[in-house]
Amino acid sequence: MKVIATYNIKGGVGKTATAVNLAWLAAREGAPTLIWDLDPQGAASYYFRVKPRIKGGGKRLIEGKRDLDDFIRGTDFEWLDLLPADFSYRNMDLYLEQAKKPVRQLHKLLKPFKHEYYYVFLDCPPSISLVSENIFDAASSVLVPTIPTTLSLRTYKQIRKFFRQNRLDPSKLLPFFSMVDRRKQLHCSIVDDSPTDMQNLLETSIPYDSNVERMGSHRAPLGEFAPNSRSARCYEALWEEVKQHLSHWE
Repeated sequence: MKVIATYNIKGGVGKTATAVNLAWLAAREGAPTLIWDLDPQGAASYYFRVKPRIKGGGKRLIEGKRDLDDFIRGTDFEWLDLLPADFSYRNMDLYLEQAKKPVRQLHKLLKPFKHEYYYVFLDCPPSISLVSENIFDAASSVLVPTIPTTLSLRTYKQIRKFFRQNRLDPSKLLPFFSMVDRRKQLHCSIVDDSPTDMQNLLETSIPYDSNVERMGSHRAPLGEFAPNSRSARCYEALWEEVKQHLSHWE
């Protein structure tokens, strides 16, 4: 089972769009896939037309009183399941602090699914927290969508610094440029001459595209309503890169 997180400290950088589109592509290939919407805002759940609610909330999950399997919902797409968000996830750090081995809880919850799903995607909230540490522990790879701006690059450096300070494996980090607007000189200069400290930078960039915004009105992945759009093709290329990286670590 490959666990793939889409993560950034910043919000609005394309984490959910990436998780939704890549999970859909994985399922389209016939791979049993689960996407866990860990963000209390519930955007991924909304895209898949599933109510963002966990009966009993996140606390009962962490306490082990309910199995994840009780809350997994099917989507409209074959091979693709969803574990919806819940607004109680905003307090997830508090629940984790009270657990034994608080950094290993997500890994523990996902372990029973290792023979059921080939891919698990984690759509992550924008923060550095105990939840984040659980995500870094559980994930095989951490995709970091990064807008090509000065502040976004600074945020990426903060993530790498956190990995170093906490002795986490930096090779898990897979940054890529997202929401790239070629009309902007700064975007072009950063993408065309990327910083040397962006190790494992993926070659594929995701363009700024109104079709990505339309996912909210269609409540569907790009491949369902705009399969020939530039952004849809870029997500396909990104998924191929991610799979190559994962295969190197088998």
